[in-house]
Amino acid sequence: MSYYKDLREYIDALEKNNKLVRIRREINKDTQLMPLVRWQFRGLPEKERKAFLFENVVDAKGKKYKMPVLVAAHAASTDVYAIGMKCEPDKIVEKWAQAQLHPVEPRMVKTGLVHEEVHIGDRLLEAGGLSEIPVPISTPGFDNAPYLSAPCWVTKDPETGIRNVGVYRAMIKSNTRTGIQVTFPQHLRVHWEKCRQQKKPLQAAIVIGASPAVGYAACTRFPYGTDELGVSGGIAGEPLELVKCKTVDLEVPATAEIVIEGISPTDSLEREAPFGEFSGYMGTEMIQPYFNVTCITHRRDAIYNAFISQFPPSESSKLRHLGKGAALYKFLRYDCGLPVLDVAQHESCGCVPYCVIKMKKIDAAQPWQALYAVLTKDPKRKFVIVVDEDIDPREADSVNWAMSFRVQPHKDVRIIEGVTPPFLDPSINRKIPEPTPGLSGGSALLIDATIKFPYPPVSLPRKEFMEEAKQIWEKEGLPQLNPKTPWHGYTLGGWSEENEEEAELALKGEHYQTGEKLAKKERIYLDKEGK
Repeated sequence: MSYYKDLREYIDALEKNNKLVRIRREINKDTQLMPLVRWQFRGLPEKERKAFLFENVVDAKGKKYKMPVLVAAHAASTDVYAIGMKCEPDKIVEKWAQAQLHPVEPRMVKTGLVHEEVHIGDRLLEAGGLSEIPVPISTPGFDNAPYLSAPCWVTKDPETGIRNVGVYRAMIKSNTRTGIQVTFPQHLRVHWEKCRQQKKPLQAAIVIGASPAVGYAACTRFPYGTDELGVSGGIAGEPLELVKCKTVDLEVPATAEIVIEGISPTDSLEREAPFGEFSGYMGTEMIQPYFNVTCITHRRDAIYNAFISQFPPSESSKLRHLGKGAALYKFLRYDCGLPVLDVAQHESCGCVPYCVIKMKKIDAAQPWQALYAVLTKDPKRKFVIVVDEDIDPREADSVNWAMSFRVQPHKDVRIIEGVTPPFLDPSINRKIPEPTPGLSGGSALLIDATIKFPYPPVSLPRKEFMEEAKQIWEKEGLPQLNPKTPWHGYTLGGWSEENEEEAELALKGEHYQTGEKLAKKERIYLDKEGK
């Protein structure tokens, strides 16, 4: 079965899988839309989260929009993300790795559905320019404008011509101007700086509402020089079809819902934000590049697509949790050759600062190789933990158990100073100079939470007894179970043959034999002093 040719095929798949909510009542995009979607991230289990399609959208002034608004369609949950990747949830990480190892180059076509309507030149504002698009306010009461929250920015390195596609939020500043929140070393900013040195503007195109593979690749960090549209083809298993833009020398997906073309001047900057951030706090004002619109193209009945971000968990944190975790998995397992089984970046922590690596170690040095490799790949992480194969790296209780009983802090924990902190980390006070010269404001805590020597068995009933009990549970019509790792006992090397024999006697009701043995052979008599 082929991949989704456009966003609409994907919406149909979500609806068939009962993962889409249609809202037909009138909704104010500036005060009601995002708060309604937000409730599922604050009040529902992840399994019950869905994409939302708003079909009757107005703004704070009562203006009605033709375009519906789609939110949380890429990553309302792991199940939704898996539908977008066209794989089972437990296959996401490996599918990501294969997409990076085997990208599929896109192919050019002469025309595409995204050019059904073209607003350009004297006709740029005939439909209102950017005001034609129903861009919601993401954090009503705190954001200073509507922001494009799922814009896939397409730019090219002015020296090599290699494309980059990345998601960088865009503040709506006028009908023909947006901001760009992009800092060095993000790849669009590298392109912008190269153009600045050449004293020319940066050409760019904003893609909104392409097939989900484009959004997944655009949200994930790859080495500089990677064409994310090739990785998107790797996810899809077939080439993406591209068309040339009308006013800039760029190529964009032919079946996208909306494309906004333009240039970013490199001789000036403007203030951008405040805006709700992935850390769960409002991001403060920043001086950033901006973008002047030269053309807007879209399908006749276009759908506007947005991500919901801000306080974790959110769609944005799920995108990073799965996409960036998968990219790190590929780096550690295939590039570094380490026996890594999984990588989890915890959503509740905004995904970036907190990372857990699951490994089947062969050598005691391998956990530390992985820990330092993670900082090499991305120095913005603050807490990196390696656990054994019997620990679920995505389950906080499982990880906390490993840290509590498999770690001695003086031997298994290291603090690394002088690393680069996330720019939007509010724990860094950038207004006050660091007291220690030569060090940046960032540090990282590395923890080897693996077993270093044989352990006694896990104190849960053995697997076959838990499985039998589960069958009885289900026959009794008791509430559906959601097993947490570990859910059964198993040995970890520190268990003798005698221990095993005694446990087997107990299972046969012959535990008195053990009692007799203890009385005859293992009883210890004390002297008058109790020694």
